[in-house]
Amino acid sequence: MKTDSIFYRLFQQFPSIFFELIGNPPETANIYRFASVEIKQTAFRIDGVFLPNQEQKSPIYFVEVQFQADEDIYLRLISEISLYLRQNKRQNPWRGVVIYPSRDIDIAEKEDFLEFFESQRIKIIYLDELGEAESLPIGIATIKLVIEGEDTAINTAKELINRTQQAQNSQLPQKQLLELIETILVYKFPQMSRQEIEAMFGLSELKQTRVYQEALEEGERKGEQKGEQKGRIQAKLEAVPKLLALGLTVEQIAQALDLDVTQVQQVAGL
Repeated sequence: MKTDSIFYRLFQQFPSIFFELIGNPPETANIYRFASVEIKQTAFRIDGVFLPNQEQKSPIYFVEVQFQADEDIYLRLISEISLYLRQNKRQNPWRGVVIYPSRDIDIAEKEDFLEFFESQRIKIIYLDELGEAESLPIGIATIKLVIEGEDTAINTAKELINRTQQAQNSQLPQKQLLELIETILVYKFPQMSRQEIEAMFGLSELKQTRVYQEALEEGERKGEQKGEQKGRIQAKLEAVPKLLALGLTVEQIAQALDLDVTQVQQVAGL
């Protein structure tokens, strides 16, 4: 699985989940923006950084998602943080968070930086030790879905989808969270098409939304007005950006508009 991209998307779209994960109120996310940061003149890139608003004196959070054993992870993390602080001259305190799927992946030596771990300046999270998915908040349970085995992922995903659809007054946008669950499932079950996953988990609600239907109707109307095959195709292509903005994949749009994938990719600039 492309875990880096999954977690980057997750924290970018749902920053409140990160703060909930480390034990802070989800509302803390309101004063932060999330970014991937490259340090100048080095080969270092930090997976993600939560930067507080300029007027805030809250900590900067440096996030590393580590799904492979790496003996140098802490040496690299401290080096990256030190270089970032030197280059950016921020006045805020800092914290580090390292996310592992399980404790056995954490093989790096901590002795040289023991004070950081004992003081919780660097916090380590093992996803498989967070508890059972049904007892966790929806956001954190979604993170745990990434490490679920194929034998349990289907049932867990179904329960998550039901919880998401039934959640009232949730801070997490329902449509985006369902899309994220679907993306995780696509990575976990590469042998299944997205359409098969949608059918299995009932993730077709997006296609019933008003914006989706309006985009399709607009394309069909323009095609009818022009009355030519070329005109109908052009009208459909004009509907592509709206459907992309809804979060549909190129393949989903091609299927819905009866276009070739290459045609949709050209409009999307891919």
